[in-house]
Amino acid sequence: MQALEMRKHLLGEQHPDVARNLNDLALLYWFERNYSKAEPLYRQALEMRKSLLGEQHPDVASSLNNLALLYSSQGLDAKAQKLYQEAIAITTRSLGDNHPDVGRSLDNLGMLYAKQGRSEEAKSLHQKALEIFEEKLGSNHPWTIRARENLEALA
Repeated sequence: MQALEMRKHLLGEQHPDVARNLNDLALLYWFERNYSKAEPLYRQALEMRKSLLGEQHPDVASSLNNLALLYSSQGLDAKAQKLYQEAIAITTRSLGDNHPDVGRSLDNLGMLYAKQGRSEEAKSLHQKALEIFEEKLGSNHPWTIRARENLEALA
């Protein structure tokens, strides 16, 4: 909280670094399962990033992905799915379809589909994520390992 306040004081209320700090604080609350504190911070970071960076910026996609994770954790699957799909579209347009951030959202959407019993769709997403991660990050990266485990869990 101190880092956020210090950054606001130094950079002003509306700055990409302030949005990053809001996102990081929300992530901390999400890890603690304090969803009621995480959501407004994620939303504030998302709106700030849209305003400062534009709707199609990769940081906007990252915020959408994080908010989708929160919604998925709360069982708000329809909201989560929509945000994952938006994140994938933005990241694909801005960074290309083989960027690790695309893979991250694909893998997360795959977990959502698996939770819903949509195994074939989940497998396809995990497979694509795994291919991206292996090519771009290597076989021992945590994201690669997670995608492989997610795919194996559906075998």
